[in-house]
Amino acid sequence: MKKSKNQKLFVDKFNEDFLKKDETFLNFDDHKFIEISSSLAYYSSLFTSLKRFLEYVSLVSKYFINQEFSLVIPLDENGEISLDHIFISGNLNYKDYISEVKSFIVNSNLSNKFRIKNIIILEEFLKQSYPFNQINSYKIKSRGKCRGFFYVFHDKLNKKNSFLEERKISFLIDTLATAIENYFLSAENKRHENTDREISSGAEIQSRLLPDFCPKIFGVNLAAHCRPALQLGGDYYDFMSIKPNLEEKRRQKGRWALVIGDVMGKGVPAGLLMTMLRGMLRAEVLTGLPPDRILHDLNQLAIYDLDQSHRFVTLFYSDYDPRTQKLRYANAAHNPPFLWKNKEQKISKLDAEGFVIGLQKDAEYICGDVQLNNLDVILYYTDGITETTNNLGERFGEKNLKSTFSKLCKKNLNSQEILNQIFKKLDDFSGKKKQLDDDASIVIFKLE
Repeated sequence: MKKSKNQKLFVDKFNEDFLKKDETFLNFDDHKFIEISSSLAYYSSLFTSLKRFLEYVSLVSKYFINQEFSLVIPLDENGEISLDHIFISGNLNYKDYISEVKSFIVNSNLSNKFRIKNIIILEEFLKQSYPFNQINSYKIKSRGKCRGFFYVFHDKLNKKNSFLEERKISFLIDTLATAIENYFLSAENKRHENTDREISSGAEIQSRLLPDFCPKIFGVNLAAHCRPALQLGGDYYDFMSIKPNLEEKRRQKGRWALVIGDVMGKGVPAGLLMTMLRGMLRAEVLTGLPPDRILHDLNQLAIYDLDQSHRFVTLFYSDYDPRTQKLRYANAAHNPPFLWKNKEQKISKLDAEGFVIGLQKDAEYICGDVQLNNLDVILYYTDGITETTNNLGERFGEKNLKSTFSKLCKKNLNSQEILNQIFKKLDDFSGKKKQLDDDASIVIFKLE
């Protein structure tokens, strides 16, 4: 804070000193040249208002170079003439020239869809308007792009051209180019920071939409985790009581819906669609319809929005009744969960035919069911798990996941331990510092 105040005092003091000077200052020595050039370089590194900086440069140029007056016409980030940032140097007699120049730019339609080659129209106007001046024109260029134009007006009778004068002008133009470019970069960084804050807020809200903890379902041990590739993800899992109004103990023994899904893509669009889908699905679950009807109705509700966004959703929906230990399910082209049957000590897939959500209006789904027993385990997952790659570009793959899951089930671990070990295996395979290619989610459902 102290440094910022000192910088401001320095700049204000320098401005004040300049305003006290008169035209005799044009005959400055090398010491004054160093003083002015240093102040320009210093000020260009700390300004926050481009308008104020250009005003400052116009003030300095009055004493810095031999001229009658000068004109700076910067371009904005889109390459258009920035009318608000046009400045002219010189005494008060020249201040009215700005309005004349601006009026011509507007009336000549140069302020809209400007092209660099069109600057010749303005330059012809300047030559006709100021016939007693010799006009030297310069491009303000940075990183290969034209960032504006600088014009120096000399009295034709008293013009003094020298190598030193050209060096001063060159320095002034380089300072302008650097300052304008830095201003654009600073504005871009600020936009990115604002976007990052919005995305972080969105990610925080979305993370709250995923269950904070696994519910208590009678006779079931649950664990779940989502690891997004970006701040916002398109993976979705949820646990929903079919009859949420029941008191706690009765609700635990009632039917529960367990769902996992994946919106095509990742990032903000996928996250927004996932949020929309969650609201629709939660409303459908309360109808208590079987899984195939739930997916059918969800597809009918979501297809218009998904079609407009040119995206689709894979979804595996199941419901479980603790009293009968029966699981019903339907699949909208999602990765089929793995079922570990403890009695047989083997793995099978839970699958049923069905189209992705949002692709076909009249899509039909098939309802499957399975009788579960104690110590049976179900692994729900998204393709971010199997699609994870290592440094050689090799995929983790379904076979590797199945083998890992089988070994862990044989150890009689709880759901959270199985989940943690799968993610550890995934990290060992890909490398802990490697960013995921896609969102990766796992839900472990184990009968106690």
